[in-house]
Order: sequence, then structure tokens, then C-alpha cells
Amino acid sequence: MSKGIRYHQVGDKIDSYFLIKTATRGIASNGKPFLTLILGDHSGEIDAKLWGCSPDDEATFVSKSIVHLTGELGEYRGRNQLKLQSIRPTTAMDNVKLADFVRSAPLSPEDMLEQVTQYIFEMKNPNIQRITRHLLKKHQAAFLESPAATKNHHEFFSGLAYHVVSMLHISKSLSQLYPSLDTDLLYAGIILHDLGKVRELSGPIDTVYTLEGNLLGHITIMVNEIDEAAKELNIEGEEVLILQHMVLSHHGKGEWGSPKAPQIKEAELLHLIDNIDAKMNMLDRALERVQPGGFSERVMALDNRSFYKPSFHEPPLDL
Repeated sequence: MSKGIRYHQVGDKIDSYFLIKTATRGIASNGKPFLTLILGDHSGEIDAKLWGCSPDDEATFVSKSIVHLTGELGEYRGRNQLKLQSIRPTTAMDNVKLADFVRSAPLSPEDMLEQVTQYIFEMKNPNIQRITRHLLKKHQAAFLESPAATKNHHEFFSGLAYHVVSMLHISKSLSQLYPSLDTDLLYAGIILHDLGKVRELSGPIDTVYTLEGNLLGHITIMVNEIDEAAKELNIEGEEVLILQHMVLSHHGKGEWGSPKAPQIKEAELLHLIDNIDAKMNMLDRALERVQPGGFSERVMALDNRSFYKPSFHEPPLDL
């Protein structure tokens, strides 16, 4: 497999296969139609324009189709863009499959499930443990495949599970510094806070918001699921309410999507850990193909800032 589009530099010639993640029709200033293609491979994605496209092109180059193309990596308004020279649909002779073009978490789903299960095993509060185990088991298959978002952070196959595992590790380290933390509550909040995304989002390929996701959102979905799980398990008590608050408040502020601001110490920390892990993932993605001494593309979700990689850093591996 080639090193991947994220590791190419401006000016590089491209001759490879890509998955069309989205294809959007537009009209140019000269009145001719064009397609904006978001192209993906195992390393990331890039956008390209197919100018002067025909009706046949529109019918051929659609989302979730694999194409072979040639071109050159250029730059437009501070962002990389692929300048197409040729593009064609693939056939059985090309011997490529969809799985080759999906970016995945660096850990296997089995490994991540084992780690999350261990954190649940360590919980001492039976009510918190039972609700958490019940909901994870209910959504296990989707949890291990789903991305954590449609863009910005952990937007890849198994991204949700990887986000949760990373947050659990951060929380375990912090709990050693702050022993007054209720780790049962913190671990459960981390495991459950984004679990509603298995219903909010359509899946790991060409991810979009479902109707339920658009109308309710993952926070409302999971708050309701916690209530339903407690009733199904015949659990009553303050733990149910607190777990719901953990989910409700994990975005931190109303303008960031939280119906309630954190009012419990563990809820405040959950919000901070979530923010840390999301931002570190965004920065890793932005800087992974930047050479030492260079700047990244602008990261819209981080105030549209461009980030510098110090020149004393080791250059990235030629994957």
C-alpha cells in the first residue's frame, strides 16, 4: 500500500486509488457544472475538483465508489487540494476493496474492548457498574466500529472506542494525583458520554447524521438510554441521576451543546479530559505530515490556527 495522501507534499505527483467519500455538484462562473470530490485513503482525505463534468461523470463518480486517478498535489487558500489530470472508475481487475481506504484506530477493536471491560471490572459501585456494562454490551458492535465524529477528531473507523480508551487512560493518571475523585463515576461517564453517537451517526464510511441524530443528538439519546437501562435493571438511586448529569454536561457550556454546565467535580473533569483528547487528536492529525520547521494547514476547529512543528523534532517515518 502507498504511503497515503497525508504524507505527500505540495508538488508531488499522485497516481493511486481513492475512495470517493462525497461528491457534490456545483456550477462554475462560466456556467459549466463541476464536482467537488472528497477523496479518502487509509491515511486521510483530500478534496479535488472535476471541472466540466458530464451527466455520465455525475452518475459514475458518486460517494462510496473507488476510483483510480492521477494528478498533482497543490494548495488553495492555505489547504491542500488535488489537481486532477485523469480519473476513472475501478473494475474487478484493479483488485482493490473498500477496507483499504478507511482510516482506522491504531489499536484493534478486540484490544480496545478488553481495555474498556477492565475499567468496568474495576468499578466498585454495583449500580454504576451494571448500567455501564449493560449499555456497552447493548451497543458493543457499533461502539467498536463507529467514528467519534463526522469531522475534526477521531473521525475514523473505531474512532469512538479509541477516544474512550484514551480518555480512560488520562483519567486513571489524574485520579492518582487527585485521589478524592470517584473513579467509578468518572470511568462510567467517559464510557457513556459519547455512546449515543452509535445512533446519532450513520457509521464509519461516508459518515452523516441520522434523522435521530439531527433531531435529538447523542446527549439526549444517551440520557434516555441511561433511564431505560436503570428501569430494565430495577436500579433506583442517585447514581442514575448523576450518570445522566455526566452525559448532559460533558460539552461544558450551552453554546458548546451541553444542556447543563458541569455541577459535579467528576463532570467538570470529564469535560476537560474530553476536550484534551479531542484537541490532541486534531493536532496529531494536522502535524503528522508536516516536516520539522513547517506549519500545518489551518485547523478550523482550533480557531482556524496553523500550528508549527519545531525544527528539532524528528522527521515523520516514511510510511
